[in-house]
Amino acid sequence: MDEEDLDAVLQKAFDESTRIYAERGFQRRIGFGKKPALVSVDLANAWTRPGNPFTCEGVDDRIIPAMQALLKACRENGHPVVHVTTAYQITDRDSPNSDMGLWHHKIPVEAVNLKDEHLWAIDSRIAPVEGEWVMLKKRASSFSGTPLAGYLRGLGVDTILVTGVTATACVRTTICDGLAEGFRTIAVKEAIGDRVPGAVAWNLFDIDAKFADVESTETCVAYLESVNRRNDT
Repeated sequence: MDEEDLDAVLQKAFDESTRIYAERGFQRRIGFGKKPALVSVDLANAWTRPGNPFTCEGVDDRIIPAMQALLKACRENGHPVVHVTTAYQITDRDSPNSDMGLWHHKIPVEAVNLKDEHLWAIDSRIAPVEGEWVMLKKRASSFSGTPLAGYLRGLGVDTILVTGVTATACVRTTICDGLAEGFRTIAVKEAIGDRVPGAVAWNLFDIDAKFADVESTETCVAYLESVNRRNDT
């Protein structure tokens, strides 16, 4: 099945699912709040550059340009940015002391070794600037086992714009946990990716029905550029 045929099949499924969800009261809107932060998940070289087991599709032509627009809006308007990445200190699969949990029994997380900083460094095209936090995680969710929620609350943040990879795992679990932690969750459509066909479209549809508002980069940039002015009036 080629990409066009897959898109047609997915759209048919989305249309039918939308009807079911609408009848049952799903797909409500959470909306933008007054104090946003950008949370960028795993847009490090192991995910954005070729040749790694974790390399994702659509990075160069879609995700990076969208991220650059979002970062520009955040930086020009003083909104917090958190760059999240993942790496492991003990990547010996036979070691009883590994910090990989049991995740390595499912996927090759040992490929992201803490000793190779290049792998888990944020892609240079969207590199952090002074004042932006780079947070290292060990699990799928950016909130699980990390101080992220407390950090955001300390800044007074009520809305998180979530970007990155992958739609099926680290982005999705970050969004789910972000909502559970009491943040308004926004998934930025063009700035989210994955490795396999159909994964982004299906997950964004399902996320929009249950866990976050899926919004375009254009809408999110406009919000980031106007939110402070709206709050001052």
